[in-house]
Amino acid sequence: MKVRPQIFLYSDGGADPNPGTGGFGVILKHNDHKKEFSEGYKLTTNNRMELLAVIHGLEQIKVEAEVEVYSDSKYVVDAINKGWLTKWESNNWYRRKVGKVLNIDLWKRLLELMTMHSVKFSWVKGHNGHPENERCDELAGIAYKASDLKEDHQYIERINSPSNNEKITKEGDTCRKCGTAVIKRINKLNKIKKSQSYYFEYYFFCPDCKALYHVEDAKRKIEHNSKPLFGS
Repeated sequence: MKVRPQIFLYSDGGADPNPGTGGFGVILKHNDHKKEFSEGYKLTTNNRMELLAVIHGLEQIKVEAEVEVYSDSKYVVDAINKGWLTKWESNNWYRRKVGKVLNIDLWKRLLELMTMHSVKFSWVKGHNGHPENERCDELAGIAYKASDLKEDHQYIERINSPSNNEKITKEGDTCRKCGTAVIKRINKLNKIKKSQSYYFEYYFFCPDCKALYHVEDAKRKIEHNSKPLFGS
């Protein structure tokens, strides 16, 4: 029986702002051997960098191995350990209520790599003194500040696609900046100005990149001769 080497893969990635310039850092360890990798991108997202970090690390392993992945991204770790990725793939990459899965190109790459190795995923708390995680964070920061940044072509294609220009009308539609499902928020106004002729009763909010979207259906006309809509 062939004995496969045990390799530890540590990863971190991010974008600043999100979406924005991004980078990732990876550390591979096997016994006393250690190697570091990093890359920076002109325009991408936090989640794509977290995913690409793991993918890039696995791609560097040239023999079948027992790989333990340590990431501070619940987006990545939970998708594997909670079975979401398997369900997305079997459902033609659709999620219930919120439409198409994001970053399908990267998830497919990860799935293919996972057939080549025995891979386990563990979550570590970020910025909590974990030495390898802190180093990966440092590598990612150095990478996205470099002058030779790469293009995240798949992300650029997605945000420039005709379907991405469709208006946001309901909760669960995808953010036009980063692709995350938006949520509905009630507009908590305390005052209105005399110059205002309308206000928005609610808006849609992206929990990832913090983008706000106002829609015509939420617009409410203000009658200044009536009682105030809000308290002082």
